Amino acid sequence: MEMQMGNEGRVKVKEWQQTYYAGDSGIQSGATTVRTDDDGTEYSTKQYSTVTTTVVSENPAEVESQYALTRAQRVRAAMFPETVMEGTTILSTQTDPSQMTNVQRLAEPSQLLKTAIVHLINYQDDAELATRAIPELTKLLNDEDQVVVNKASLIVNQLTRKEASRRALMASPQMVAAVVRAMQNTGDMETARATASILHNLSHQREGLLSIFKCGGIPALVRMLSSPMESVLFYAITTLHNLLLHQEGAKMAVRLADGLQRMVPLLKKSNPKFLAITTDCLQLLSYGNQESKLIILANSGPEGLVHIMRNYSYEKLLWTTSRVLKVLSVCPSNKPAIVDAGGMQALGMHLTGSSQRLMQNCLWTLRNLSDAATKQEGLDSLLQTLVGLLSSDDVNMLTCSTGILSNLTCNNAREKQDGGVYRGTTSPTTGL
Repeated sequence: MEMQMGNEGRVKVKEWQQTYYAGDSGIQSGATTVRTDDDGTEYSTKQYSTVTTTVVSENPAEVESQYALTRAQRVRAAMFPETVMEGTTILSTQTDPSQMTNVQRLAEPSQLLKTAIVHLINYQDDAELATRAIPELTKLLNDEDQVVVNKASLIVNQLTRKEASRRALMASPQMVAAVVRAMQNTGDMETARATASILHNLSHQREGLLSIFKCGGIPALVRMLSSPMESVLFYAITTLHNLLLHQEGAKMAVRLADGLQRMVPLLKKSNPKFLAITTDCLQLLSYGNQESKLIILANSGPEGLVHIMRNYSYEKLLWTTSRVLKVLSVCPSNKPAIVDAGGMQALGMHLTGSSQRLMQNCLWTLRNLSDAATKQEGLDSLLQTLVGLLSSDDVNMLTCSTGILSNLTCNNAREKQDGGVYRGTTSPTTGL
């Protein structure tokens, strides 16, 4: 229908051009002539001729007249190029290619304005369509027939991909509650994927996060963390991440829904970006909460985190993982577990890279762990690296390095020798 209306509009514009702008367009241009009879009497008459091409006269006065006749045509071509018929030649006033004419300057902002108006009209149409559809779609999502629920969830998922319809949907608690209910009750993977995608799309706005939170979406999303489908896992963890970052009360809700018990096993996944989001969720949940730290420990979290520090090179993942380890390193129960898992050596691998934020996190974590690692074997390389960092001009780096060396070499002659302290590299700041 839109295409038909567009064609009708073009026809109307063409008729309007021919009827009212004949002089400007060069089609059916009028000409006034003067005739003289044999008896010497002069009189004027008007005749019409069809002109198909533009001929530029060499007479300055006639040239000016031709430019005046095509002015409206040039403006129309700039603002509404789709109305210019194919093959039409428009007289240009540009004499210097490096200088834009006023009409050319008008072209870009006029097109932007027209595009904005079109988007505004489409936005309103999307919002009205979604508003009208919400009651029926909500009813279909609550249907007992799982085929009906699947089709309805696919439609709603399409609607949430446009901002206007998405805002209309998130403003309906009944709709969001129906999506959450469908996700909890379905055994169909495609329905689970579609409903998880819907909540993921809604979580990009604060209103959507609040709707998900109020409608019990967090327990449903936590359940999805056990899904065998990778796309469902991605939608669930990213939506929970958005909730943890921006929705008040979400952290407690995730803890109460056993979210940590579901998240820690995900550290065995291999997708670096997925792991970066997961580890950031663990940091948000464990920071300042001792019970969360113990839950991570009980689910073998330290081993999984150290494994990531050893085997991945994606900087953002290493950074988010080091933040979790830094939080856990102040926990008396987690500290020896991290050391026993090889955390000192794994963290030491990232003290010479190009990422300053990663290096700083690793240094602070090593400092927290160092008092529990005095009997740890295989720290020769770490000690050498730490001694090398004593030449740094960064105060924080010096503070951490000297603190770690002090703890590791305390009452440990072997570590002092391995660190190079007995080989002429004694630092006055360590007092060793």
